[in-house]
Amino acid sequence: MDFLSNYGLIILLVVLLVFMFWSSRRRMQKQKHEQEERARQTVPGAEVLLQGGLYGTIISYDPENLDQPAIVELAPGVEIKVHSQSILRVVNPTIGAVTEDDYLAAEESHAEYAEGVANGDITSVSDDHNAAATDDTDPDAGPKSRD
Repeated sequence: MDFLSNYGLIILLVVLLVFMFWSSRRRMQKQKHEQEERARQTVPGAEVLLQGGLYGTIISYDPENLDQPAIVELAPGVEIKVHSQSILRVVNPTIGAVTEDDYLAAEESHAEYAEGVANGDITSVSDDHNAAATDDTDPDAGPKSRD
């Protein structure tokens, strides 16, 4: 009984400090996980909610450099620069997720792009892919000798 009366308060404080440390660490891990998830979902074309209550569509965003402003389109033709951390949450992460097939379909239907590729002004990703598919050389064979 003498031990508890002398050291009971100290033991209680130590237990309380350990609990506070554990709770704080757990909360920080949860926030970090949420921030990583938000950065993964924040892609160009995704609809987002800004901290000011505005909804918009991401035009450009660099998750690696949060000091660089993000460009958000509020309405057609109305683009604003906002601090990257002012993006509160992604409203609909599936909208704006562009697959390679979507990109190639848009590339084929875009008249200016097709004209630029035809003139040789623009190199096409699909042209590079097609050239690689028809290339008969073995990449592990090394450089060819010139005769």
